[in-house]
Amino acid sequence: MKFSLTWLKDHLETDALPKEIADTLNAIGLEVEGLEDPAEKLAGFRVAKVLTAAPHPDADKLQVLTVDTGDGDPLQVVCGAPNARAGMKGVLGLPGAVVPANGMELRKSAIRGVESNGMMCSVRELELGDEHDGIIELPDDAPVGESFASYQGTSPVFDVAITPNRPDCMGVYGIARDLAAAGLGTLKPIAIPAFEASGPCPIEIRTDDPEGCPAFYGRVIKGVKNGPSPDWLQQRLLSAGQRPISLLVDLTNYVMLAYGRPAHAYDMAKLTGAVVARHAKDGEEVLALNEKTYTLDDTMTVIADDAGVHDIAGIMGGEDSGVTEETSDVLLEIAYFTPSRIGVTGRKLGLASDARTRFERGVDPAFLDDGLDLLTGLIVELAGGTASEKVHAGSPPSAPKVLTFDPAMTAKLGGVDIAPDEQKRILESLDFEVGSDWQVTCPLRRHDIEGPADLVEEVVRIHGLDKVESVALPRVDGVARPTATPLQVIERKLRRAAAASGFHEAVTWSFLPADEAEHFADGEELWTLDNPISEDMKVMRPSLLPGLISAAKRNLDRGAAGLRLFEIGRRYFRGKDGASDERPTLGVIMAGEKDARRWLSGKATRFDAYDAKSVARALLAEAGAPVNSLMTMGEAGSQFHPGQSATLRLGPKNVLARFGMLHPATLKAFDVDGPVAAVEIFLDAIPEKKNASFARSSYAPPALQAVKRDFAFLVPQDLRAADLVRAVGGADKSNIVGARVFDVFQGEGVPEGKKSIALEVTLQPQDKSYKDTDLKAISDAIVAAAAKQGAELRG
Repeated sequence: MKFSLTWLKDHLETDALPKEIADTLNAIGLEVEGLEDPAEKLAGFRVAKVLTAAPHPDADKLQVLTVDTGDGDPLQVVCGAPNARAGMKGVLGLPGAVVPANGMELRKSAIRGVESNGMMCSVRELELGDEHDGIIELPDDAPVGESFASYQGTSPVFDVAITPNRPDCMGVYGIARDLAAAGLGTLKPIAIPAFEASGPCPIEIRTDDPEGCPAFYGRVIKGVKNGPSPDWLQQRLLSAGQRPISLLVDLTNYVMLAYGRPAHAYDMAKLTGAVVARHAKDGEEVLALNEKTYTLDDTMTVIADDAGVHDIAGIMGGEDSGVTEETSDVLLEIAYFTPSRIGVTGRKLGLASDARTRFERGVDPAFLDDGLDLLTGLIVELAGGTASEKVHAGSPPSAPKVLTFDPAMTAKLGGVDIAPDEQKRILESLDFEVGSDWQVTCPLRRHDIEGPADLVEEVVRIHGLDKVESVALPRVDGVARPTATPLQVIERKLRRAAAASGFHEAVTWSFLPADEAEHFADGEELWTLDNPISEDMKVMRPSLLPGLISAAKRNLDRGAAGLRLFEIGRRYFRGKDGASDERPTLGVIMAGEKDARRWLSGKATRFDAYDAKSVARALLAEAGAPVNSLMTMGEAGSQFHPGQSATLRLGPKNVLARFGMLHPATLKAFDVDGPVAAVEIFLDAIPEKKNASFARSSYAPPALQAVKRDFAFLVPQDLRAADLVRAVGGADKSNIVGARVFDVFQGEGVPEGKKSIALEVTLQPQDKSYKDTDLKAISDAIVAAAAKQGAELRG
C-alpha cells in the first residue's frame, strides 16, 4: 500500500521525518518496502514561461520557443506540442534532467538544424497522468524559475506491506492510528464535511441475501457536476499509484484508500427500479469496469436492479451503470459483505481488485454510517448537489468480542516487561476498551483478535519489536546432545554428498499444474487444493521430478550446456483416511552435456542410465542403505524409458529408488529437448539402522593384506550381472569384502543363449593368512552360490 507523507499528515499531527516514520512502521510490524521521494525524479525540471513562439524553419509541426527560466538569459527550445504559445507557463526540463516516463537524459542538441536547450514537458512524460497531447499549462501565478517539485508540492511516498491479518491498516487513517499509538504524533479525528440531507431516498434499496450482504446502505445525490478532481485529490491518488479518472470516481477511491472503506457510485439515469443485493442466477453475465464479461453462478452476491446485474458485489462495479462526465444524479452505495463469500467469488472469477482485497480481509462494520456521510459530504462540497436521507437495508455485525486479559502475559509470551498502565494506554490508543478488571472490548474492525495472545502482540509491537531482547535458550551442562532427528541427519548427509559430487541444490514449488501432476501420479490419489495460489499451482506434487525438469528446461533454454540438479523435499498424496500423506524424497536431474567436447575425446558426451544408476547407489550408500544387498529390477514407471531404467529394491516389493533416462513422451510433455537422466530416492523406504549410536566407531585397518581372485562364469543370457555379484558376495560374508564385474563377453567360444561374466572377488584375512585349503573352501562356496543363479565356472 502506497501513500504520501502529505496524505499521512492529513490524519496525523507529527513533525517526524520520513526516515523516522519508516523506522517506526518497521518497529511496530508494518514493513516498509520502499521510501521514495518524487522530488528526486523531478530534479532538473522547473517552472518556465514561454516568451516567444515561432514556426520551425524546416518542420511544419515544430515551433522554436524562447523560454524564461528565471535565470535572466532566455533559452531556445524546440517544441512539437500544439498548445505551445507565447505567454503560457509550463514545465521545462533542463539539460541533464532525466525524463521519469522513459529514463531519457535531456541534452543540448540540434533538432532539424535548430539548437534546443531542453524540453517542455507533458503530463505523461512526468508521470503525473495520461495526458500527452500537449505540454503542461500552469496557472499565471506560477513562479518562474522555481523547482517544479517544490511548486507541485511533491511529498515522500511510503510503500508499506500490509499482512492479511491487518485489514484495519488498509487505509492511511489506520496506519496513522498505529503511529499515534507508538508515540509518533497525535491522531486527528475524522472530519465529515457538513451537508444537509432533505427528502426520502427516491429509489428502493434492499438486501435479499443477508448471508452474503448483511448490510446495504445508500442514498441519492441529485444535481452533481462531475469533472476533473482538484489537485490535492489527484496528488493523493497518484501517490498511491491510482490514476485519477473523474471527481466522483476519485472520491470513492479516496475514501477507500484513506479509510479502508470501499464504496460505489451509480449513475441514476442508468438504473431501473429497485437496487438490490441478491444471489446471482446461474449463467447471468455482467460487463465489469475492466471491460471484461463475467459469467456468474448462484453462490455469488451481486448488486442488481430490475434490468439485471450491475455490480459483482464487493469486487468490481459494472460498466453499464458507471458514472461519466454527463452524470448529474448518483446513487451512493456502502455495504458490508461477508469476507468468505467475497474470497470464493473472486477466486472463481479470477478477478482481483482493491475492493476485493479489503472486503475479503474484513472491513470495519462500524464505519458504514460515517463512511456514507463522509463520502456524501465530500461530493456535495466538491461536486455540488442535494443529498437525500440515508437508507439502511439490513444491519452489519455489531457484537464486539470481549476478552479477559492478564498484563503479566506480556512478559511471559512477549519477552518484555511493560508496565500495566502503559499496556492499558497502548490498547486504548488502538481503540480497545479496557475495564478496571482487564476485560478488554475489541473494536469491530479488528477481525484478527481472537484471544489474549493477540492482545500481547498488540502491546509488544506498539512498544517496539526492536525492544524485545534476544535471550539464549537454556542449555544443560556438559556435551550437548544431538537434536536432529534420524531423517534430518540423513538429509544433511545427502545434501553434502550431492553438493560434493557437483550437483546444485534446487528448491521448487510444492504445487504443480494438474496435467504435470497426473503425468507422475502412478495411480496414487492426488491432493488437490481447494484454495490454490493459482489455477496453474493447484495440485500437490506427487514427485520431485516435474519441478526439477521445469528448472532444467529454464536453464537449458537460457544457454546452459549441462545441468546437475538435486532437491530434497516431500511428495504429497491423499491417504486412505483422507489425510495428507507426505513422503520424504530426494530427486536428481542430469541434463545436457556430461563432459564438454575436447581434443582427447572429441564430441561432448551426454548423461546415460549408468550415470543415473551410479548416482543412485552412491547417494543410497550415504543414506545408510544396504547397497550391496539391493536388487536391480525393472518397472521404474511410465515416465522412464523402459529399456534404459530400473529400480533398486530391498526385496521384491520395497522400492528404495528408481533411476534411468526419462521417456520421450515425458520430455515432450515438458517441452524439453535432448535426453535427460533422473533419479528419485524414497527416503521413507530406507530401513533404519539397528543399534545406531551417536558416536562414530573407531577406524581399525586390517592387519593383513587383502587377496584378490578372479572367477569367470557361463550364465544364462538373461541373468543380471548384479544378481550374480550379490550371490557371490554373500557366499562367505566373513571373508568376502567385495566383488565386481570386470568383463562381460558373448561370441566365439561361448554357447548359444549364454554369456560370460568375469568377477574380481576381494578376500580379507582376519587374524591369520590364508592357506591353500582356506582359499579352496572359499572358492567352492563362491562356485556353489553362483550355481544357484544358473552359473557354471568356465574351464
